[in-house]
This record gives sequence, structure tokens and C-alpha cells, in this order.
Amino acid sequence: MSGRSSIAKLRMSLATGVIALGLLSGCSDFFEPGLDANLEVYSAQEIFERGEFELERGRGDDAAFYFGEIERLYPYSEWAKRALIMQAFAYHRNEDYPNSRAAAQRYIDFYPVDEDAAYAQYLLALSYYDQIDEVGRDQGLTFQALQALRVVIERYPDTEYARSSVLKFDLAFDHLAAKEMEIGRYYIKRDHFAAAINRFRIVVEDFQTTSHTPEALHRLVESYLSLGLVEEAQTAGAILGFNYQSTEWYEDSYALLTGQGLEPISIGDNWLSAIYRQMVRGEWL
Repeated sequence: MSGRSSIAKLRMSLATGVIALGLLSGCSDFFEPGLDANLEVYSAQEIFERGEFELERGRGDDAAFYFGEIERLYPYSEWAKRALIMQAFAYHRNEDYPNSRAAAQRYIDFYPVDEDAAYAQYLLALSYYDQIDEVGRDQGLTFQALQALRVVIERYPDTEYARSSVLKFDLAFDHLAAKEMEIGRYYIKRDHFAAAINRFRIVVEDFQTTSHTPEALHRLVESYLSLGLVEEAQTAGAILGFNYQSTEWYEDSYALLTGQGLEPISIGDNWLSAIYRQMVRGEWL
């Protein structure tokens, strides 16, 4: 049985990694218990098939062990190369992300121009991405995921992994913006408006393409009005009205401003005025 077919299946469905048991029907008593003590007596293909069998049984750690044994016993064979990428997948499926990342990196180091190098880089990125936790926790892994996903996108732009990485990159990027929003809201609830403004400013300046920008602009209107900085509040409202007029955030900001006899227009010379000139007037210099 060829190991290449199983790798192709993994490429098509990372989430499931389904490997048909029927492909193993021709294997001998190798799958009976108690025959693992002396793997040297088995061929690389037999050990590879045992690894596939363990994957199908949901035993990712055992599968990774057998794929690793091929690398040890047959280090210069074609099976060793195939086993290494399968080992990275097996570790990932078992949520052993550090070992998955290590195996994927070895593959990239040993076979940088191989057709499966893109998949190895994608697995490496997933070893960070799949650990991104809820918004309330430290986002260090999110930054690492973004960096690794960018490598896939830039190094392998014409692959299916690049396309998938673009989607995951956008989600991870949005995740970072959500973190800034959460902290900003925390400060607003405690009337720490200056600290809140710093967080919402990050979203507006660094995460403009995310779904959180409209709310960030509204929160800036709220915060600046609370501090009596009406020019900044009006300018934030003007940006919000130009880009997101149909949103509830603009309706709320408009009500806040007009309730104080103000209107959403760009006024004064501040960082939001610069954003307004760039986004609305196209004045980038």
C-alpha cells in the first residue's frame, strides 16, 4: 500500500484525517497484540501501515511513535520522509502541539522544496492557531499564529494551504482586536476613560479591517465626551458616519453628540483628524 495516498487524504481533510481501514486489509498478523517488541524485523511499509492503523483507531500518540520508528530505522528512505509529515499530523491530531511543531519543522528543514513542505508549514502554523484561547486570556499564541500563517501565505501563495491560512489569519487578527476591545470596555466601566481611549485607538489605527472598528469609534465618542474633549468626539463620530452609517454604533454616537448640541464632523487637529483625512479625503501625506 502506498503511503502517498494517505498523505493526500490528510491534505484534503485535516479535521478528520480519515484513513480507510480497507486499505489495511492485506496486512498480516502485524496488527495483533504483542508483536511490537522488535520492530526491526518489519519493513518500513509495514510500520507505516501500523501507524495509519493507530490513527484510524484514534490513537495519535501510538501512531506518532510508529511513524517516528520509521525515521529511526529507515532514516534515508522515502518512507521516512512520508512518515515524518504523518508524525507531525498524528501529534497534532492528539493535541500534542509542541511535538507536532517540532516534527513539522524537521520536515521543512530536511525537505524544504518537497511538495509536502507547504503542508508541513501549515501544520506548524496550526500548532499555534489551534491553541488560540478565548479572548480573555493572553494573546501571545495569537501573535505566533499570525506570524506562522503569514509564512504559509507568502511562501506558498498558490496552494490550498495559503487560501486556508488567509481565512485563519483574518480570524486571528480579529481575535487580537477583540482583546483590545475587551480591555477598553473594562476601563470604561471603571471610568478610566484615558486608558480606554488608548485601547480603542489601537483598534482604529492597527485593526481597521476588523469587525470591531465601528464599536471602537463609538466607544471613542463616549470616552471623549466623558472627558469633555468634544472635537475628538465629533471627529470620531464623523469617521463612524462616513464608513458605518447604517450601524447601530453610528445611531448611538449620533444620539450622544446631538444630545449635547454637537454634530459628527471632523474638527480640530488631532490623531482622529489625521485618520479622517486619510480614510475620507484620501490625504495620506
